[in-house]
Amino acid sequence: MIISTQDQLADREILTTLGLVRGNTIRARHVGQDITAALRSLIGGEVTEYTKLMAESREQALDRMRAEAESLGADAILAVRFVTAPVMQGASELLVYGTAVKLA
Repeated sequence: MIISTQDQLADREILTTLGLVRGNTIRARHVGQDITAALRSLIGGEVTEYTKLMAESREQALDRMRAEAESLGADAILAVRFVTAPVMQGASELLVYGTAVKLA
């Protein structure tokens, strides 16, 4: 499965547009991570606990989008975008979406 932020692929022709596909996840922070992050903010640097949480969220959302595209028989997902939004105190949604297509 090709996943790209481009609207078209230079070396492939789009035969059919299958439509919008998406994947999302909502994750809440762990109180232990918040304490560690607060301590880290005092001295500066990367907050690795949150970096790991976001990386896992992105992969889960991508996997869900890919599964939806595969169920439609897609060869690729184009114009892929990520969006985040707060849901409640300490929890955010990560949404990924794109256009599923059949390629020549």
